[in-house]
Amino acid sequence: MNLELVLALLTGLVAGALFRTLQIPIPAPPNLAGILGIVGIYLGYKLVEWADVGVDLLGMLNELV
Repeated sequence: MNLELVLALLTGLVAGALFRTLQIPIPAPPNLAGILGIVGIYLGYKLVEWADVGVDLLGMLNELV
């Protein structure tokens, strides 16, 4: 496994444990449906990147001004 992924996972585990220990809400969805929503956003982003499809929205708005 990639070292960067392992370090990211360990950092998340430590941060999650710290949030729980301090009894403060986590800055992430507290259920599986929320996590899957985030994964879906990421996969959609990567799919459009792979398909090389895009719109230059700022360029279009700049032309209107």
